[in-house]
Amino acid sequence: MTHQPSPTLPAALAKAIEHHLLHTVGVAPGEAGPPELMAAFAQAVRAELSRRWVAGEAADRRDRVRRVYYLSMEFLIGRSLGNGLQALGLQGEAATSAAEHARTLEDIESTEPDAGLGNGGLGRLAACFLDGMATLGLPSYGYGIRYEFGMFAQGIQAGRQVERPDPWLADGTPWEFPRIGVHHPVRFGGWVEHSESPGAPPLWRHAAEVDAKAFDHVVPGHGTERVSTLRLWKAAAPAQIDLTAFNSGDYARAAEFKNQFENISWVLYPNDSTPAGRELRLRQEYFFTSASLQDILARHWLEHGRFDNLADQVAIHLNDTHPAIGVAELMRLLVDEHGVAWADAWATTRRVFSYTNHTLMPEALETWPVALMQHVLPRHLEIIFRINHDFLVLVEATWPGDGDVQRRLSLIDESGERRVRMAHLCIVGSHKVNGVSALHSDLLVRTVFADFARLWPDRFINVTNGVTPRRWLMQANPGLSTLLDDAIGTGWRRDLAKLDALAPWAEDADFRQRFLEVKRANKRHLARTIDTLCHVAVDPASLFDVQVKRIHEYKRQLLNVLHTVARYRAILAEPDADWVPRTVIFAGKAASSYHTAKQVIRLIHDVGQVVNHDVRVRDRLKVVFLPNYSVSLAEAIMPAADLSEQISTAGTEASGTGNMKLALNGALTIGTDDGANIEIRQHVGDDNIFIFGLRTPEVAATRAAGYQPLRLVEANPRVRGVLEAIASGAFSPDEPARHRGLVDSLLWGGDHYLLLADFEAYAAAQSRVDDLWRDPQAWARKAILNVAGMGAFSADRSIGEYAREVWHLEGRR
Repeated sequence: MTHQPSPTLPAALAKAIEHHLLHTVGVAPGEAGPPELMAAFAQAVRAELSRRWVAGEAADRRDRVRRVYYLSMEFLIGRSLGNGLQALGLQGEAATSAAEHARTLEDIESTEPDAGLGNGGLGRLAACFLDGMATLGLPSYGYGIRYEFGMFAQGIQAGRQVERPDPWLADGTPWEFPRIGVHHPVRFGGWVEHSESPGAPPLWRHAAEVDAKAFDHVVPGHGTERVSTLRLWKAAAPAQIDLTAFNSGDYARAAEFKNQFENISWVLYPNDSTPAGRELRLRQEYFFTSASLQDILARHWLEHGRFDNLADQVAIHLNDTHPAIGVAELMRLLVDEHGVAWADAWATTRRVFSYTNHTLMPEALETWPVALMQHVLPRHLEIIFRINHDFLVLVEATWPGDGDVQRRLSLIDESGERRVRMAHLCIVGSHKVNGVSALHSDLLVRTVFADFARLWPDRFINVTNGVTPRRWLMQANPGLSTLLDDAIGTGWRRDLAKLDALAPWAEDADFRQRFLEVKRANKRHLARTIDTLCHVAVDPASLFDVQVKRIHEYKRQLLNVLHTVARYRAILAEPDADWVPRTVIFAGKAASSYHTAKQVIRLIHDVGQVVNHDVRVRDRLKVVFLPNYSVSLAEAIMPAADLSEQISTAGTEASGTGNMKLALNGALTIGTDDGANIEIRQHVGDDNIFIFGLRTPEVAATRAAGYQPLRLVEANPRVRGVLEAIASGAFSPDEPARHRGLVDSLLWGGDHYLLLADFEAYAAAQSRVDDLWRDPQAWARKAILNVAGMGAFSADRSIGEYAREVWHLEGRR
């Protein structure tokens, strides 16, 4: 059942808003604009969530519960006001209060900036998981960094991505609670002294120290009084300024000390193409991991007064390798700071940690030069060397004399510049390692971590990702949510598996029509957003073809562009053919140092500039790129999408969650048999998804056979024409050679991600999409069946599996 708010809450909301306008915001209620109203609404919601939060924390301390701590560099939580109102069941009352101030709730909510705490799928997943932990009532904390600036705000100038600061905290945020008095020292550099006294721990003579100050965000559960905590760390210099330098007029030097330390929490993912950027990245990772582990140990000691039961009370989960240094840091804290014997500390560490791997690509597995780690974290490097020594003794006992397996498994890569393999550290230091889709987890144990899986077969499991239906259906798509309530009741809101009851409604013509009306309303809303952001008028009746995700070569936005160019050329060649009107929508950021990805963005804009202004096309094709992709923008895109592009090279996408959000909102997927696409296909049915292209074994076989893209192009006039048009400057007449590098990467660079090998299969699948679109009732039927099949892809199901199989944790409602 849907949780009902306290009877006093709705009546008190309007009064609380008026109170906060006057006493917190400091404005007369009649003069309040959207920003002031947002602040007052937020304070009213925050007060009720805080009450629940304090009560829950007190109960957990009293009962000395086992907790899970989720460490992640990113938490893309989006805006908090709408989520808080929904958790409290107060959307209707809030809308009424907004109307009393001659505003809409949407206008008020839109003034809240997205929290700049993440970049892509990793952060969106972590936010969904926090929501699931709170909703399932798990005693839980998320830990991360309080970035003052997000990765960057993406702007577009003349088709180029430009990176601007994302000052999401410029005006503060009502959602955080500064924890005065909760701070921990984090140290860097220096050297290690070893005592001659037997049993005495080494002494780390650090060269620098920064203070980590705690700021808490509430994470409300839905249908429960439970509220979880997201604790973020801000770096603060021990001494704010050099007062002597300041008083002597040297203001730059006075502030240098402060900036040297506080830049750690300034920006998410600094450009790591320089040595200074890489060092700052390592400092960031250690900073939040050390502060979090110190905080965990301090809480545990306060409640238990001992550490021999730490693994019984604490589960720490590493979301990717960014917090991997935590394995060495926990050992340092237990052994050096708290006097625990090495063997006991290691046994505890192995039981405490678990690790989620998010990538199969060896080049994406994080490593750090030994020399850099020696410079930044000398004591941790010693600990890693000792862990590695003990581990290799075990490897030698298991496979005597096998130097190759020792080299493959070692925590230190000796094949060139000596580097610490952070994923290996995670695996050796954890009791469970999981992939994030069935295919990904299978490939982990058969390819990149095959030797580890032979050594510890029970350590590896799969937990397929999931998304929260609260934000990604209930909040983002209220029209569809109401339609589902009318058809199958409200139980799906707390148990998404109940969506399977929707399947019979796909055969009901009246329901299909209502479903299409909801989709059209969402498309009209997105069309207005596109007009506002891109100044391009698109037809809501056209097929909205959507690819929204981080821009990366393996995600193959370029394949989508090649097909779009082929479609444009075909329209010009056969202007009187029955073309399905299509709007191709892209969104996503390219890493600031990723030249090829940024060039793909420019090509998208160049193609759009030509196609959108060619009168011969007659609006049968439009191409748009929505800048500065964010959670809030995604909430407008997902409900309006007709076609979901999930076209990564098979075997490269670990899971994906955008594919889940889009299908949950009634988009049909066109994609490779990769990541979670496979499981989506299994749940929605082969007839209700457009799968194309090489599968993972075929990708490997194609490469092994000596794939030659140039020969393929020579035999395919359509592909050759597309590439020649791009390379010759048809879409960049002011600079004809602008995109030759992209074409050369395919023809002469080996087409590593096999775009050209999959092009014809992709084009054929797109033709099947057109054929189905011409029959709106058949399309609606398949779209409804996609929604009905998405019950397994809830974050609640994912978190339930983690709780049972990894963290051994029970919910408290």
